[in-house]
Amino acid sequence: MAMLRRRKASPPADDHSSASAVGTSLKEEVGEKKQAKAAAKGGKGRWSCLDNCCWLVGVICSVWWLLLLSYKAMPSSLPQYVTEAITGPLPDPPGVKLQKEGLRAKHPVVFVPGIVTGGLELWEGHQCADGLFRKRLWGGTFGEVYKRPLCWVEHMSLDNETGLDPPGIRVRSVSGLVAADYFAPGYFVWAVLIANLARIGYEEKTMYMAAYDWRMSFQNTEVRDRTLSRIKSNIELMVSTNGGRKVVVIPHSMGVLYFLHFMKWVEAPAPVGGGGGPSWCAEHIKAVMNIGGPFLGVPKAVSSLFSAEAKDVAVARAIAPGVLDSDFLGLQTLRHVMRLTRTWDSIMSMIPKGGDTIWGGLDWSPEESYECSPKKQKNNDSHASSNGDGAMVECQSQSVNYGRIISFGKDIAETPSAKIEQNDFRDAVKGNNVAHSNVSCREIWTEYHELGWAGIKAVADYKVYTASSLIDLLNFVAPKMMQRGSAHFSHGIAEDLDDPKYMHHKYWSNPLETKLPNAPDMEIYSLYGVGIPTERAYVYKLSPSAECYIPFQIDSSANGGHVGSNLQGGIYLANGDETVPVLSAGYMCAKGWRGKTRFNPSGIKTYIREYDHAPPANILEGRGTQSGAHVDIMGNFALIEDIIKVAAGASGEELGGDQVYSDIFKWSEKINLHL
Repeated sequence: MAMLRRRKASPPADDHSSASAVGTSLKEEVGEKKQAKAAAKGGKGRWSCLDNCCWLVGVICSVWWLLLLSYKAMPSSLPQYVTEAITGPLPDPPGVKLQKEGLRAKHPVVFVPGIVTGGLELWEGHQCADGLFRKRLWGGTFGEVYKRPLCWVEHMSLDNETGLDPPGIRVRSVSGLVAADYFAPGYFVWAVLIANLARIGYEEKTMYMAAYDWRMSFQNTEVRDRTLSRIKSNIELMVSTNGGRKVVVIPHSMGVLYFLHFMKWVEAPAPVGGGGGPSWCAEHIKAVMNIGGPFLGVPKAVSSLFSAEAKDVAVARAIAPGVLDSDFLGLQTLRHVMRLTRTWDSIMSMIPKGGDTIWGGLDWSPEESYECSPKKQKNNDSHASSNGDGAMVECQSQSVNYGRIISFGKDIAETPSAKIEQNDFRDAVKGNNVAHSNVSCREIWTEYHELGWAGIKAVADYKVYTASSLIDLLNFVAPKMMQRGSAHFSHGIAEDLDDPKYMHHKYWSNPLETKLPNAPDMEIYSLYGVGIPTERAYVYKLSPSAECYIPFQIDSSANGGHVGSNLQGGIYLANGDETVPVLSAGYMCAKGWRGKTRFNPSGIKTYIREYDHAPPANILEGRGTQSGAHVDIMGNFALIEDIIKVAAGASGEELGGDQVYSDIFKWSEKINLHL
């Protein structure tokens, strides 16, 4: 009985537990009912990350197609009407303006595209490229880069031994004006110039795109494709079918060096040359109007070959460290880029030429550098330019030694040369690298795998490289590439241009090791943009990555420390067109070829036409009509007007002679070159 009483004394606790159990079961039942209702409606309780991504992509695609459909459906005059309503009446394009002034087509024109801008298509490939016959691998939409990237790299690479086609692969340049009118949909190269020439009567029979495989050395384009012979034949045909009127040749970027090579090749006797004789250029060419010509090379070519970098890549690495070097998903982007571009011999044509004589040494450089700060605009400012916000900036002299093209560390770049201890790398022992046993390293092979840590340390211990020592540096870190390149290009200064050795084709694209044609009536123009910070020298550091990676990289943390500094993100910037410094684009026409010199024995007249960069005032102007940027200048109205006038018969004097905004003549005088 006592036990029964004790059991009865505890019901309140038991009632509470049972109540809790009942409450829990009720909640579970309610939850199950909700899930059942959701399932009955065909829905899900909560979206996953994949669901959200798919939804976002669907919305973006839907909006894109809706906007595209609306754009196609609207009257063609509406975009121009909206633009004019916001910005005011647009000026007539140069072709329309000059047509109203009575200019008509006269001299046939020949376009010579530069590196990268010409389309390349597949004619034969491996199994991974099935379905791509005569499809563009370069230019256009670049769809195959995303669909099958490793296959694309394989087919865009040249043979590492010969610099020609790899076995079983044939990639060829696209022919016709479409080869380089647009680089990608909506991104013009030659299209604007072609359209304006058409306004005064030019047609395809009076315009010729001298397309070539820009990956190859210049002489190899003749060996494999007979490209130089086709250019010669087409120019002869255009002259003979246009009443004997000579052609106006318009090369752009590396096309400037390619056509310089052509002018020597066409004079040289067969089989090495075209057999045209010493008077061929005088009989067939009225003028050569070089746009953005890297006559003396570009420092950008060095950084590309040394570490597969340029300004944009350095910025990307600073924003997302390690991504471009990562093995994630097998991307290894920079190593693929290096593997690919080191088979493109044409890049070696743009290594700086002339050594320290042209580009400066440890303690000097020809250019004055500039520190830019905001200022009020004055009508007579000669060194005022507009920044991206439309505000004016004033540039003043600043002490920077651009002659040190590569420095390992910001402190070394600024240290007096007497205090720099350099350990010669040329005889350093390579090796001590475990990369040879690492299978993943062999998958993306670069010559750095043979350098070893001992060689890497020797390169860094040399500390500073000028234009003269850069050639030795590249020979040390990439001997196979440079061995191929040295058979096709030279980067020195000729002591005696009458020496028979300069008849070899490897000298023909170097204006410091060859003579201009005997064509006193021909004219040579150098047309280029100014007022844009352009890569001139680099601060490097050792890469912290593993042994398979590229061991050197631009030190993006190196900055000048104040607004307007020339050192930004590990790169020293000078005046230029964003790719080619003024010194390279302008020196030959300013001094090297000016008048009768040993490089210009017949006294061909030379002119410099600079175009001061002005960015578009708003997004409706697209890439702008006053741009001086390396590619965007092809849509510059002032440049197009100059070209059309010469094609219609004008001379350089009738254009007004030189048009100069930079200090190119002042800088040229600092260069002690025997002329």
